[in-house]
Amino acid sequence: MIETIRNKAKEWLEKNDGGCVIGYERASDGMTARPVFIYKPYMVGSLIFDETCVHNLSKYLLNRRGLKTAIVVKPCDSRGINLLINEHQLDRESIYVIGVVCPGMKDAHFGRIEDRPLSKCRVCLHHTPAVYDVLVGEPQPETASRDYSDVARIEGISIHERNAFWKEQFERCIRCYGCRQVCAGCYCQECFVDELDPLWVGIRSGPEDNWIWNIGRAFHLSARCIGCGECERVCPVGIPLMLANRKLEKESADLFDFEPGMDAGTAPPFATFLKEETLEKVE
Repeated sequence: MIETIRNKAKEWLEKNDGGCVIGYERASDGMTARPVFIYKPYMVGSLIFDETCVHNLSKYLLNRRGLKTAIVVKPCDSRGINLLINEHQLDRESIYVIGVVCPGMKDAHFGRIEDRPLSKCRVCLHHTPAVYDVLVGEPQPETASRDYSDVARIEGISIHERNAFWKEQFERCIRCYGCRQVCAGCYCQECFVDELDPLWVGIRSGPEDNWIWNIGRAFHLSARCIGCGECERVCPVGIPLMLANRKLEKESADLFDFEPGMDAGTAPPFATFLKEETLEKVE
């Protein structure tokens, strides 16, 4: 698999002078992976792919709008590309997608790789990228059904208990905005929390402002979150951000039978309005 990725990257670079391949290389710890940007064919020997390639590389494409770029993507990353193309942030013609069948990613802590796949991978439906120009690996069938057992647990407690749970989580937020910076769906030139007129969120990190930030961001990603889990992975205080995202994902699936990023032509439900749509009260 790694040799195939390297060969495809080398072939593309030889045909596209001045282009860039975005992929993964071994990190300095000798165990995990990190993003790498390759501009010359002789550099492709550093490319790798294994269960430590957790980063969603599609975010980096926003810095190369209109430039020839090849990118190595997992299924969730590929959905990020479709989302950004649909929202007119990327030009498909300038991107060469090397899709990789995903075996499931694993996290690393204290010098060892975990045995179990990441929680996001355990509930992932898709093992084959949604979009690619070349596919590395044998296509795999989708998981039979969605697993929202984590969401069901939070839905099963009272509204007061839910409020207390999220209050406790958001009070720990230090507003580093790492979740925003790593998210493929967050690309506004000026985020609402950075606006001063009007001032939506105060500069200080406090319970009320933290609540507005985290809930506001979750709703901005409603029917747009591609489930890559990067926001939760980079959170320095361990807030379960994907639990909120998956709750909204579940609602979008139930109400609209919609899954973000599966193709570049279908807009998210909240980005469209049809004349025949009617408003209904949901109990």
